[in-house]
Amino acid sequence: MQKLSLQQKLLQKLSPQQIQVIKLLELPSLVLEQRIKKELEENPVLEIENEEYGSSDEEFSNELKSNEDHDNEEFSVSDYLNEEDYPSYRYNAQNTSKDDKVTDIPFSDGTSFHEYLQEQVSMEMLDNREAVLAEHIIGNIDEDGYLRRDITSIVDDLEFSQNIKTNETELIKILRKIQELDPPGVGARNLRECLRLQLYRKGNLKPEVKLAGQILRDAFEEFTRKHFDKIGRKFGVDDETLKDAIDEILKLNPKPGSSFSNNISQGNQAIIPDFILEVVDDELKLSLNQRNVPELNISRHYSNMLRSYQDNRKTMTRDVKEAVLFVKQKIDSAKWFIDAIKQRQETLMLVMTEILLYQKDYFVEGDETKMRPMILKDIADRTGLDISTISRVSNSKYIQTHFGIYPLKFFFSESMQKDTGEEVSTREIKSILQECIENESKQKPLNDDKLTQILNDKGYEIARRTVAKYREQLDIPVARMRKEL
Repeated sequence: MQKLSLQQKLLQKLSPQQIQVIKLLELPSLVLEQRIKKELEENPVLEIENEEYGSSDEEFSNELKSNEDHDNEEFSVSDYLNEEDYPSYRYNAQNTSKDDKVTDIPFSDGTSFHEYLQEQVSMEMLDNREAVLAEHIIGNIDEDGYLRRDITSIVDDLEFSQNIKTNETELIKILRKIQELDPPGVGARNLRECLRLQLYRKGNLKPEVKLAGQILRDAFEEFTRKHFDKIGRKFGVDDETLKDAIDEILKLNPKPGSSFSNNISQGNQAIIPDFILEVVDDELKLSLNQRNVPELNISRHYSNMLRSYQDNRKTMTRDVKEAVLFVKQKIDSAKWFIDAIKQRQETLMLVMTEILLYQKDYFVEGDETKMRPMILKDIADRTGLDISTISRVSNSKYIQTHFGIYPLKFFFSESMQKDTGEEVSTREIKSILQECIENESKQKPLNDDKLTQILNDKGYEIARRTVAKYREQLDIPVARMRKEL
């Protein structure tokens, strides 16, 4: 006999407006500019302040009037419209006066790496759903060309931010298509997969290419440790054959994305900072970089059009009523978009201001030893925002300071306690570690044991495995691979 039971679940569903804010919050300045351009193209009601749109308004008005010859039907727009909310609704992107100093920001006129991938995807035979999934995956590919975010997290992101339910199998299928794009090796999740993707493009016709593929598949760890004798014995090949195969691997590009960036002329910079930090009269002044974000408002022409048709609603034809509802929907969409842009900018400033206050000693001098340990929760507690929101703000955003341009992620680090009981940032330890390796003898590089001892002598009680982890995070190979003959 079946048992029936009642169960209550508390589910939180995001409104379309909330989802729009979340999506805009993730965008860096350059991508935001492109997103605004797209919205302007798709919504005639949204316009740039003091910008003429030609005859499009007039054409639309004429189209409405031409439909008035059709049969009449009782209709009230008062249930749908409240024009008073719209005529003067606008978003002013500039929060500085004309007299304020505007810093020149490097800008790239060429196609970015991610735009290049997206252009290739657009030529693939993908349906609408696949195209959205592909765009999201490409957005998670870093500048080196790697997809370092795990597929499970991307599944969760899509459901949360775009209300799209998917699974790992479907995303991996899309990822395979992305991995077929140029440059070869793009979309790989690790170095081995990156090299194997490039080697696959060459085919297995040549013996050395085939052996190279076997090495990457079955002896990758030995290859990274330069244990070539062991590899030779494993595959039963002589030194010359092995050398040819190794040479094939060494010809491959471990960072396919960076090769694309290197092709951009030196006059163009790929990074556009989202924040600008200046020192004015010995005080730190923070502002948003909004030179490429236009002032947006809702067309007064369309608002007046709605008002005039509301006054004559009793004589409206069916086609005119449908057109009026269409305009109302476009006005609502424009209002939501302007609201979302405004909320994005306010959230960005709130988060960056708290980061600035938390790390004030560092921002004054740019000395990494002055950087305090800081995690996402620290800023979430200070702002009252969710940790996920802080993560979205810090992801893919940059700040231009008087001592360089840095990603926001740079300022976050775990804490570690010195033997004196003082808490220091792991960023400080990494800085010392990197300095030790830069100044080491290239004939006798420091191994992890010696690096551990140096740090311990400086008062940093740190284990050897932690030193190895920090060294790997700095993308520094082991001692024997740094040795020069």
